[in-house]
Amino acid sequence: MKRILLLALPIALMTACNNAPSAAEGDAAPAKAPTAAAAAPIDGKLLGANHWVLDAATDSSGKRIDALFVRADKPVTLDFADGRLSVDNACNHMGGGYTLAGNEMTVSRMASTMMACNDQALMALDQAVGSRLEGTLKIDQLDASTLKLTSATGDVLTFRGEPTAETRYGGPGETVFLEVDSRTKPCSHPLIRNMQCLQVREVHYDDKGLEQGKRGEFYNFYDSIEGYAHEDGVRNVLRVKRYEVKNPPADASSRAYVLDMVVGSEVVKK
Repeated sequence: MKRILLLALPIALMTACNNAPSAAEGDAAPAKAPTAAAAAPIDGKLLGANHWVLDAATDSSGKRIDALFVRADKPVTLDFADGRLSVDNACNHMGGGYTLAGNEMTVSRMASTMMACNDQALMALDQAVGSRLEGTLKIDQLDASTLKLTSATGDVLTFRGEPTAETRYGGPGETVFLEVDSRTKPCSHPLIRNMQCLQVREVHYDDKGLEQGKRGEFYNFYDSIEGYAHEDGVRNVLRVKRYEVKNPPADASSRAYVLDMVVGSEVVKK
């Protein structure tokens, strides 16, 4: 029996092959199912090259989401760096991890600082932002000027790109700490009459955050600090990024300073 079965199998196969229609007889080959085109991968470097300022937001019916625009002077802004998404200009600073796959971004559950805001609409802004960014978002557009995201519920958020300082100055800056005195003082400038200069001095910390050495004397600071608004009577310690400016104009500084954060503040009585 074993021999007969072994011989019968190839005969059956040969018979089936001989009876099968051939392409030469004019029979068309079975059509293959169409495959969907793979989404182009998102350029993560482009995400990190800009601050993304919220310009427009609509729900699935096309209605403007007013709850996201309670700070007309300070729109909600996103920053992407090292796999982290940061949200500024809500009530609290918010942040969470993110990953990219194809044309989708997945944002983890976001954490925030716990500062209370007096305005109820501003307090609600944290929830309004977080609920729309957490989870999986479709990236409908990403270029140097526009980032468009669509949430799972159909909300569409459109952001305007503003180059980061690293992009503008061509590389990472040096982190320095500056103490800014509570009062400005008159200082001489060949192009600006009656100029008032910030009074600053550097502060040095070790990698554990402990101050090192003795602070020097305050000196006239002729540059500006992008993002910093001085308030008379308040002394601040600032963490700033200092950049070298390539080919500055003859009457401009070769360094640029950008505020990173206010480390500490103190009201000083006259």
